[in-house]
Amino acid sequence: MGKTRGVRGATVADENTRESILTATTDLLEALVTANDINVDDIAAAYFTTTSDLNAEFPAAAARQIGWEHIALLCSHEMNVPYAMGNVIRVLLLIDTEKSAQELNFQYLKGTDKLRRRTMDGSN
Repeated sequence: MGKTRGVRGATVADENTRESILTATTDLLEALVTANDINVDDIAAAYFTTTSDLNAEFPAAAARQIGWEHIALLCSHEMNVPYAMGNVIRVLLLIDTEKSAQELNFQYLKGTDKLRRRTMDGSN
């Protein structure tokens, strides 16, 4: 029997428009599904956040557009930290999987990999 595990990812929307947010989110979700060989039926929930400069659309709308009709979805804004990278969309997928935590592949697109390295003082 599998466990429920979290898979993270982030990307950047090119601008604060509906189209840009939907495109960036779709690319991120597809990257996570492909990199982790996720069956959509094994996704329990997706929690999306955006930086406060993105408000033209809910990232969850992209998930609905690609057929995630029966998955619990939630959107929120990130904390407004002064040195934070802008136009960022993040997601935490909760999935049922046989994989260990070490086997999961987080996806950081469009330069967001530096979010994983950022220190408390804001330096890279």
